[in-house]
Amino acid sequence: MAFAQTPDRRFVEWDKNKDGRLSKEELPRNLQRNFNRVDADKNGFISLAEHQRVSGAGRKRQRNRGPMIAGYRIKTDIPYVGTDNPRQMLDLALPDKRNSDRPLPVLAFIHGGGWRNGSKNGGLRRIAPLLQAGGYAGVSIGYRLSGEAKWPAQIDDCRAAIRWLKANAKKYNLDPDRIAVHGTSAGGHLVAMLGVTGSDETRVACVVDYFGPTELLTMDDHPSKIVHNAPGSPESQLIGGAIQQNKAKTRQASPISHVSRDDAPILIAHGTEDALVAYPQSVDFHAKLKQAGVDSTLITVKGAGHGLGGTKLQSIVTRFLAIHLLDKVDSIKDQTLPVGD
Repeated sequence: MAFAQTPDRRFVEWDKNKDGRLSKEELPRNLQRNFNRVDADKNGFISLAEHQRVSGAGRKRQRNRGPMIAGYRIKTDIPYVGTDNPRQMLDLALPDKRNSDRPLPVLAFIHGGGWRNGSKNGGLRRIAPLLQAGGYAGVSIGYRLSGEAKWPAQIDDCRAAIRWLKANAKKYNLDPDRIAVHGTSAGGHLVAMLGVTGSDETRVACVVDYFGPTELLTMDDHPSKIVHNAPGSPESQLIGGAIQQNKAKTRQASPISHVSRDDAPILIAHGTEDALVAYPQSVDFHAKLKQAGVDSTLITVKGAGHGLGGTKLQSIVTRFLAIHLLDKVDSIKDQTLPVGD
Protein backbone atom coordinates (compact mmCIF):
# COMPACT_ATOMS: atom_id res chain seq x y z
CA MET A 1 0.00 0.00 0.00
CA ALA A 2 1.24 3.45 -0.88
CA PHE A 3 0.18 6.94 -0.09
CA ALA A 4 -1.85 8.54 -2.84
CA GLN A 5 -0.22 10.23 -5.78
CA THR A 6 -1.16 13.61 -7.12
CA PRO A 7 -3.45 13.13 -10.12
CA ASP A 8 -2.97 15.21 -13.24
CA ARG A 9 -4.80 18.33 -12.17
CA ARG A 10 -5.66 19.52 -15.66
CA PHE A 11 -7.30 16.19 -16.52
CA VAL A 12 -9.33 16.24 -13.29
CA GLU A 13 -10.39 19.86 -13.80
CA TRP A 14 -11.40 19.31 -17.43
CA ASP A 15 -13.32 16.11 -16.62
CA LYS A 16 -16.50 17.97 -15.69
CA ASN A 17 -18.76 14.92 -15.35
CA LYS A 18 -16.07 12.93 -13.49
CA ASP A 19 -16.38 9.84 -15.69
CA GLY A 20 -12.62 9.37 -16.02
CA ARG A 21 -12.37 10.50 -19.65
CA LEU A 22 -12.58 13.70 -21.68
CA SER A 23 -15.03 14.50 -24.43
CA LYS A 24 -14.11 17.12 -27.01
CA GLU A 25 -16.55 19.55 -25.40
CA GLU A 26 -14.81 19.25 -22.02
CA LEU A 27 -11.47 20.42 -23.40
CA PRO A 28 -10.58 24.12 -23.34
CA ARG A 29 -11.59 25.63 -26.67
CA ASN A 30 -8.02 26.29 -27.75
CA LEU A 31 -7.16 22.59 -27.33
CA GLN A 32 -10.19 21.10 -29.05
CA ARG A 33 -8.41 21.22 -32.42
CA ASN A 34 -5.98 18.58 -31.09
CA PHE A 35 -8.71 16.18 -30.00
CA ASN A 36 -8.46 13.73 -32.90
CA ARG A 37 -4.69 13.49 -32.56
CA VAL A 38 -4.83 12.72 -28.83
CA ASP A 39 -7.76 10.28 -29.14
CA ALA A 40 -5.44 7.46 -30.29
CA ASP A 41 -8.01 4.64 -30.14
CA LYS A 42 -10.65 6.77 -31.91
CA ASN A 43 -13.41 5.94 -29.44
CA GLY A 44 -14.59 9.54 -29.18
CA PHE A 45 -12.97 10.22 -25.78
CA ILE A 46 -9.53 10.95 -24.39
CA SER A 47 -8.48 8.57 -21.61
CA LEU A 48 -6.07 9.52 -18.84
CA ALA A 49 -3.39 7.37 -20.50
CA GLU A 50 -3.88 9.14 -23.85
CA HIS A 51 -3.71 12.51 -22.15
CA GLN A 52 -0.53 11.54 -20.33
CA ARG A 53 1.17 10.29 -23.48
CA VAL A 54 0.80 13.76 -24.97
CA SER A 55 1.34 15.88 -21.86
CA GLY A 56 4.06 13.78 -20.28
CA ALA A 57 2.11 13.88 -17.03
CA GLY A 58 2.64 10.17 -16.48
CA ARG A 59 6.41 10.62 -16.49
CA LYS A 60 6.28 13.69 -14.28
CA ARG A 61 3.87 12.37 -11.66
CA GLN A 62 5.25 12.76 -8.15
CA ARG A 63 4.26 11.55 -4.72
CA ASN A 64 1.76 13.70 -2.95
CA ARG A 65 3.41 15.27 0.09
CA GLY A 66 0.14 15.66 1.95
CA PRO A 67 -3.21 13.92 2.24
CA MET A 68 -5.60 13.99 -0.71
CA ILE A 69 -8.42 14.96 1.64
CA ALA A 70 -7.97 17.37 4.51
CA GLY A 71 -8.28 15.52 7.80
CA TYR A 72 -7.90 12.07 6.24
CA ARG A 73 -5.08 9.62 5.70
CA ILE A 74 -5.15 7.64 2.49
CA LYS A 75 -4.14 4.07 1.74
CA THR A 76 -4.10 3.22 -1.94
CA ASP A 77 -4.01 0.10 -4.08
CA ILE A 78 -5.31 -2.37 -1.52
CA PRO A 79 -6.03 -5.71 -3.26
CA TYR A 80 -9.50 -6.94 -2.38
CA VAL A 81 -9.36 -10.38 -4.02
CA GLY A 82 -5.72 -11.23 -3.35
CA THR A 83 -4.45 -10.63 -6.89
CA ASP A 84 -1.94 -8.13 -8.24
CA ASN A 85 -4.39 -6.92 -10.90
CA PRO A 86 -4.40 -3.11 -10.49
CA ARG A 87 -8.08 -3.05 -11.46
CA GLN A 88 -9.01 -5.28 -8.53
CA MET A 89 -7.88 -2.84 -5.88
CA LEU A 90 -9.41 -0.12 -3.77
CA ASP A 91 -8.31 3.09 -2.06
CA LEU A 92 -9.28 3.75 1.55
CA ALA A 93 -9.60 7.10 3.35
CA LEU A 94 -9.73 7.14 7.15
CA PRO A 95 -10.32 10.27 9.22
CA ASP A 96 -7.41 11.40 11.37
CA LYS A 97 -9.72 12.18 14.28
CA ARG A 98 -12.86 10.39 15.40
CA ASN A 99 -15.54 11.74 17.69
CA SER A 100 -16.11 8.34 19.31
CA ASP A 101 -14.94 4.74 19.27
CA ARG A 102 -18.07 3.70 17.40
CA PRO A 103 -17.24 1.95 14.11
CA LEU A 104 -17.32 4.33 11.18
CA PRO A 105 -19.94 4.29 8.45
CA VAL A 106 -18.47 3.97 4.96
CA LEU A 107 -19.13 5.74 1.67
CA ALA A 108 -17.74 3.81 -1.31
CA PHE A 109 -17.46 5.35 -4.79
CA ILE A 110 -17.52 3.41 -8.08
CA HIS A 111 -16.30 5.24 -11.17
CA GLY A 112 -17.91 5.58 -14.58
CA GLY A 113 -16.43 5.45 -18.06
CA GLY A 114 -18.77 3.18 -20.01
CA TRP A 115 -17.32 0.09 -18.25
CA ARG A 116 -14.35 0.43 -20.63
CA ASN A 117 -12.57 3.55 -19.36
CA GLY A 118 -11.94 5.36 -16.10
CA SER A 119 -10.24 4.31 -12.89
CA LYS A 120 -10.59 4.47 -9.13
CA ASN A 121 -7.85 7.08 -8.81
CA GLY A 122 -10.06 10.17 -8.66
CA GLY A 123 -12.85 8.60 -6.63
CA LEU A 124 -11.88 9.76 -3.16
CA ARG A 125 -11.43 13.31 -4.34
CA ARG A 126 -14.85 13.09 -5.99
CA ILE A 127 -16.61 12.24 -2.72
CA ALA A 128 -14.38 14.26 -0.39
CA PRO A 129 -17.06 16.86 0.52
CA LEU A 130 -19.50 14.09 1.45
CA LEU A 131 -16.90 12.32 3.58
CA GLN A 132 -15.99 15.49 5.41
CA ALA A 133 -19.62 16.43 5.99
CA GLY A 134 -20.46 13.11 7.60
CA GLY A 135 -17.14 12.02 9.07
CA TYR A 136 -17.32 8.81 7.08
CA ALA A 137 -14.57 6.49 6.00
CA GLY A 138 -14.19 6.66 2.22
CA VAL A 139 -13.47 4.03 -0.39
CA SER A 140 -12.86 4.16 -4.13
CA ILE A 141 -13.35 0.82 -5.86
CA GLY A 142 -11.65 -0.30 -9.05
CA TYR A 143 -12.97 -3.08 -11.27
CA ARG A 144 -11.99 -4.90 -14.44
CA LEU A 145 -13.02 -3.04 -17.57
CA SER A 146 -14.85 -4.62 -20.49
CA GLY A 147 -11.69 -4.76 -22.60
CA GLU A 148 -10.26 -7.21 -20.07
CA ALA A 149 -13.31 -9.13 -18.87
CA LYS A 150 -16.99 -9.30 -19.83
CA TRP A 151 -20.06 -9.16 -17.66
CA PRO A 152 -20.57 -10.18 -14.86
CA ALA A 153 -16.88 -9.58 -14.01
CA GLN A 154 -17.57 -5.92 -13.18
CA ILE A 155 -20.29 -6.56 -10.61
CA ASP A 156 -18.39 -9.59 -9.29
CA ASP A 157 -15.47 -7.27 -8.56
CA CYS A 158 -17.67 -4.69 -6.84
CA ARG A 159 -19.27 -7.38 -4.69
CA ALA A 160 -15.82 -8.71 -3.81
CA ALA A 161 -14.80 -5.20 -2.69
CA ILE A 162 -17.87 -4.97 -0.43
CA ARG A 163 -17.09 -8.40 1.02
CA TRP A 164 -13.53 -7.22 1.69
CA LEU A 165 -14.80 -4.15 3.51
CA LYS A 166 -17.06 -6.25 5.71
CA ALA A 167 -14.35 -8.84 6.37
CA ASN A 168 -11.84 -6.12 7.33
CA ALA A 169 -14.28 -3.90 9.23
CA LYS A 170 -12.78 -4.67 12.65
CA LYS A 171 -9.25 -4.00 11.43
CA TYR A 172 -10.14 -0.46 10.35
CA ASN A 173 -12.98 0.10 12.87
CA LEU A 174 -15.64 0.27 10.16
CA ASP A 175 -19.32 -0.56 10.49
CA PRO A 176 -20.11 -3.46 8.10
CA ASP A 177 -23.83 -2.70 8.31
CA ARG A 178 -23.48 0.96 7.32
CA ILE A 179 -21.86 0.93 3.89
CA ALA A 180 -23.26 3.28 1.25
CA VAL A 181 -22.30 3.11 -2.42
CA HIS A 182 -22.22 6.04 -4.86
CA GLY A 183 -21.53 5.90 -8.57
CA THR A 184 -21.81 7.91 -11.77
CA SER A 185 -22.89 6.65 -15.20
CA ALA A 186 -21.50 3.10 -15.53
CA GLY A 187 -20.65 3.40 -11.84
CA GLY A 188 -24.27 4.38 -11.21
CA HIS A 189 -25.31 1.19 -12.98
CA LEU A 190 -22.98 -0.87 -10.77
CA VAL A 191 -24.10 0.69 -7.48
CA ALA A 192 -27.73 0.19 -8.52
CA MET A 193 -26.92 -3.47 -9.16
CA LEU A 194 -25.39 -3.72 -5.69
CA GLY A 195 -28.57 -2.22 -4.25
CA VAL A 196 -30.96 -4.63 -5.98
CA THR A 197 -28.95 -7.86 -5.84
CA GLY A 198 -27.23 -7.79 -2.46
CA SER A 199 -26.88 -10.91 -0.32
CA ASP A 200 -26.00 -10.84 3.39
CA GLU A 201 -22.28 -10.61 2.63
CA THR A 202 -22.64 -7.91 -0.04
CA ARG A 203 -25.69 -5.98 1.19
CA VAL A 204 -25.29 -2.20 1.31
CA ALA A 205 -27.15 0.28 3.49
CA CYS A 206 -28.10 2.68 0.69
CA VAL A 207 -27.29 3.71 -2.88
CA VAL A 208 -26.63 7.03 -4.63
CA ASP A 209 -27.01 6.53 -8.39
CA TYR A 210 -26.04 9.40 -10.69
CA PHE A 211 -27.49 8.84 -14.19
CA GLY A 212 -26.71 5.14 -14.38
CA PRO A 213 -28.14 2.92 -17.15
CA THR A 214 -30.78 0.63 -15.67
CA GLU A 215 -32.52 -1.13 -18.59
CA LEU A 216 -29.93 -1.78 -21.27
CA LEU A 217 -32.29 -3.20 -23.90
CA THR A 218 -34.36 0.01 -24.02
CA MET A 219 -31.54 2.55 -24.19
CA ASP A 220 -32.13 3.19 -27.91
CA ASP A 221 -35.81 3.94 -27.29
CA HIS A 222 -34.81 7.56 -26.69
CA PRO A 223 -32.48 10.01 -28.50
CA SER A 224 -28.80 9.56 -27.70
CA LYS A 225 -25.36 10.34 -29.06
CA ILE A 226 -24.64 6.61 -28.87
CA VAL A 227 -26.26 3.79 -30.83
CA HIS A 228 -26.54 1.49 -27.84
CA ASN A 229 -27.70 -1.51 -29.84
CA ALA A 230 -24.60 -1.39 -32.06
CA PRO A 231 -22.00 -4.15 -31.60
CA GLY A 232 -19.36 -1.59 -30.61
CA SER A 233 -21.45 0.30 -28.04
CA PRO A 234 -20.33 0.40 -24.41
CA GLU A 235 -23.23 -1.86 -23.45
CA SER A 236 -22.46 -4.41 -26.16
CA GLN A 237 -18.78 -4.41 -25.25
CA LEU A 238 -19.79 -5.00 -21.64
CA ILE A 239 -21.98 -7.98 -22.54
CA GLY A 240 -19.61 -9.41 -25.14
CA GLY A 241 -21.89 -9.02 -28.15
CA ALA A 242 -24.66 -6.84 -29.56
CA ILE A 243 -27.17 -6.48 -26.75
CA GLN A 244 -30.25 -7.21 -28.87
CA GLN A 245 -28.67 -10.51 -29.93
CA ASN A 246 -27.87 -11.35 -26.30
CA LYS A 247 -31.11 -10.41 -24.59
CA ALA A 248 -31.02 -12.86 -21.68
CA LYS A 249 -27.55 -11.77 -20.58
CA THR A 250 -28.44 -8.12 -21.14
CA ARG A 251 -31.53 -8.40 -18.96
CA GLN A 252 -29.42 -10.05 -16.27
CA ALA A 253 -27.08 -7.04 -16.43
CA SER A 254 -29.96 -4.55 -16.05
CA PRO A 255 -30.79 -3.39 -12.51
CA ILE A 256 -34.47 -2.99 -13.36
CA SER A 257 -34.71 -6.76 -13.88
CA HIS A 258 -33.78 -7.48 -10.25
CA VAL A 259 -36.03 -5.09 -8.32
CA SER A 260 -37.70 -6.55 -5.23
CA ARG A 261 -39.18 -5.26 -1.99
CA ASP A 262 -36.05 -5.84 0.11
CA ASP A 263 -33.74 -3.69 -2.04
CA ALA A 264 -31.58 -0.99 -0.45
CA PRO A 265 -32.89 2.60 -0.26
CA ILE A 266 -31.77 4.51 -3.33
CA LEU A 267 -31.42 8.12 -4.36
CA ILE A 268 -31.33 8.62 -8.14
CA ALA A 269 -30.19 11.86 -9.78
CA HIS A 270 -30.43 12.45 -13.52
CA GLY A 271 -30.40 15.37 -15.95
CA THR A 272 -33.26 15.76 -18.40
CA GLU A 273 -30.91 16.54 -21.31
CA ASP A 274 -28.52 13.63 -20.81
CA ALA A 275 -27.40 12.66 -24.33
CA LEU A 276 -25.59 9.46 -23.33
CA VAL A 277 -27.91 7.82 -20.79
CA ALA A 278 -31.44 9.06 -21.45
CA TYR A 279 -33.36 10.48 -18.50
CA PRO A 280 -36.24 7.93 -18.86
CA GLN A 281 -33.81 5.21 -17.75
CA SER A 282 -33.99 6.65 -14.24
CA VAL A 283 -37.69 7.51 -14.42
CA ASP A 284 -38.62 3.92 -15.28
CA PHE A 285 -36.26 2.46 -12.69
CA HIS A 286 -37.64 4.75 -9.98
CA ALA A 287 -41.20 3.78 -10.89
CA LYS A 288 -40.35 0.07 -10.72
CA LEU A 289 -38.70 0.52 -7.32
CA LYS A 290 -41.67 2.48 -5.93
CA GLN A 291 -44.08 -0.13 -7.26
CA ALA A 292 -42.13 -2.81 -5.37
CA GLY A 293 -42.25 -0.78 -2.15
CA VAL A 294 -38.58 0.22 -2.16
CA ASP A 295 -37.51 3.52 -0.57
CA SER A 296 -36.59 5.37 -3.79
CA THR A 297 -36.14 9.09 -4.44
CA LEU A 298 -35.68 10.69 -7.86
CA ILE A 299 -33.94 14.04 -8.17
CA THR A 300 -34.47 15.51 -11.62
CA VAL A 301 -32.02 18.18 -12.75
CA LYS A 302 -33.81 20.13 -15.46
CA GLY A 303 -31.58 20.98 -18.41
CA ALA A 304 -28.55 19.03 -17.18
CA GLY A 305 -26.59 16.69 -19.42
CA HIS A 306 -24.36 13.72 -18.61
CA GLY A 307 -22.82 15.23 -15.50
CA LEU A 308 -24.29 16.75 -12.36
CA GLY A 309 -23.17 19.18 -9.70
CA GLY A 310 -24.35 22.09 -7.61
CA THR A 311 -24.68 22.86 -3.93
CA LYS A 312 -28.37 21.97 -3.74
CA LEU A 313 -27.86 18.46 -5.10
CA GLN A 314 -24.86 17.93 -2.83
CA SER A 315 -26.95 19.04 0.13
CA ILE A 316 -29.65 16.52 -0.77
CA VAL A 317 -27.12 13.70 -1.06
CA THR A 318 -25.57 14.72 2.27
CA ARG A 319 -29.00 14.51 3.91
CA PHE A 320 -29.77 11.16 2.28
CA LEU A 321 -26.52 9.67 3.57
CA ALA A 322 -27.11 11.08 7.05
CA ILE A 323 -30.54 9.42 7.15
CA HIS A 324 -29.20 5.99 6.30
CA LEU A 325 -25.71 6.08 7.79
CA LEU A 326 -26.14 8.36 10.82
CA ASP A 327 -29.76 7.56 11.74
CA LYS A 328 -30.86 11.17 11.23
CA VAL A 329 -34.62 11.62 11.39
CA ASP A 330 -35.38 13.27 8.07
CA SER A 331 -37.05 12.59 4.75
CA ILE A 332 -36.42 13.52 1.14
CA LYS A 333 -39.05 13.81 -1.54
CA ASP A 334 -38.78 13.60 -5.31
CA GLN A 335 -37.93 17.02 -6.66
CA THR A 336 -36.74 18.94 -9.69
CA LEU A 337 -33.71 21.21 -9.53
CA PRO A 338 -32.52 23.77 -12.07
CA VAL A 339 -29.23 22.92 -13.71
CA GLY A 340 -26.20 24.15 -11.73
CA ASP A 341 -28.21 24.99 -8.60
